[in-house]
Amino acid sequence: MFGFLKTKDDPAAPSAAATAARAPWSERLKAGLSRTRETLNTPLTELFSRAKIDDDLLDDLETTLLTADCGVDATHWLLAELKATVKRDRLETPAQLRSALTQGLRTLLAPLEQPLQAEGHQPFVIMIAGVNGAGKTTSIGKLAKHFQSQGKSVLLAAGDTFRAAAREQLTAWGERNGVTVIAQESGDPAAVVFDAIHAARARKIDVVLADTAGRLPTQLHLMEEIAKVRRVIQKAHDTGPHEVLLVLDANIGQNAVQQVKAFDKAIGVTGLVITKLDGTAKGGVLAAIARQCPKPVRFIGVGEGIDDLQAFRTGEFVEALLGPSSGSSPGASS
Repeated sequence: MFGFLKTKDDPAAPSAAATAARAPWSERLKAGLSRTRETLNTPLTELFSRAKIDDDLLDDLETTLLTADCGVDATHWLLAELKATVKRDRLETPAQLRSALTQGLRTLLAPLEQPLQAEGHQPFVIMIAGVNGAGKTTSIGKLAKHFQSQGKSVLLAAGDTFRAAAREQLTAWGERNGVTVIAQESGDPAAVVFDAIHAARARKIDVVLADTAGRLPTQLHLMEEIAKVRRVIQKAHDTGPHEVLLVLDANIGQNAVQQVKAFDKAIGVTGLVITKLDGTAKGGVLAAIARQCPKPVRFIGVGEGIDDLQAFRTGEFVEALLGPSSGSSPGASS
């Protein structure tokens, strides 16, 4: 049913029966982050099995966090929190330190947990950006399904006029699921989005998902083109765009931080979609984002299925990343 979201070389999408029989999201998240968890937990298990908390343990923990893509800023923040907790609560065992690390990571990531509420405007215009290969077009298909499941009507603007496959994917989604798609075979992306917003207003559509062409943040002239799309949205809808989502491939590590900063400067990013966490991603990049360029993480993805994009929940993510911690604060985010 959703095979249009795949390339020709990809396996077919799961059947409806297979999808219905799938494990709950929390289990799929844990499975998706299994590579990350193994990469991170192997050194952590060794560290926290030591006899005592000392400087050597903390130094090795610093190295482990850096290797997990947490970045220098987030790593130093976490270590400072841990040292303060050790002193304040008189922690003595590495097991206690592990619980403190879990709580510290929850505290660091908690501000990123801000679910997207597509309310208050009709249409609610969501502009979507990202580099080629980040999973932008596939994410749009999943987001459309997400909003439909909330009872909202959706319209897609095929603003990636430079890549025929992107337009074809969105068009196929519309044909098979009754979602209107505004597209042109060629032309100005901003004009496509402009027409889409006016069509959505005339048809009383709830949500417009506006695709844009993939951009490398180092290509300043191309970044200016995407900034033009944002300006045109403002002309078509004086309060729009109401959300500017940046789609990030979790496997690119610290480069994700630079992408957030570059796109934010050009188009004012208001939320993030983190994809491909089930790949070789080390997971710690969310910690780096939280410290260096905090933006709400609206959704995370750990698979190819249409329902493998879900709202980011801090406690759920940290547990999937580090495993359950019996010493966590009962009031921690979940």
